[in-house]
Amino acid sequence: MSALFSLAVAAHCDTRYGSSGGGSGGPAAPTHHSERPLCAKSDEVRLAGEASKKYGSAAPTIFSKVIDKSIPADIIYEDEKCLAFRDISPQAPVHFLVIPKVPIPRISAAKDEDVEVLGHLLIVAKNVAKQEALNDGYRVVINDGKHGAQSVYHLHIHVLGGRQMSWPPG
Repeated sequence: MSALFSLAVAAHCDTRYGSSGGGSGGPAAPTHHSERPLCAKSDEVRLAGEASKKYGSAAPTIFSKVIDKSIPADIIYEDEKCLAFRDISPQAPVHFLVIPKVPIPRISAAKDEDVEVLGHLLIVAKNVAKQEALNDGYRVVINDGKHGAQSVYHLHIHVLGGRQMSWPPG
């Protein structure tokens, strides 16, 4: 199972940023402010389309495997409600994700009783951005569904910084 999952992750990463893996057959481990080719917009749209077909599946997502530590991630914050880790395909010098430990598939599926965890995610995003020295500002993004280019159906907040962002975002 582990080898099969590793192959699936490697294939996913190859489609996201080429086949320049980490020498051991897996994706290269991201560094804090590394230079890495950006994903083509068409790749993200294609991945979102593929993910939307699986939405509602009982299969664990890649993020649930990060939470249970069955796959590695560069975790930069963790508490009882959430986890923050560096994106494997950073779109800015600093790009991390904040995810809830409870499975909320997408922001549009959040329930009124999720208000506490949703607020907590934003406070953690702010605190980790400060920890990452994003003093000149940063962007917070939540993708929702196929048209929002959501490629993993486990709610996640992107925090991007370390450069001037442009507007409109695409």
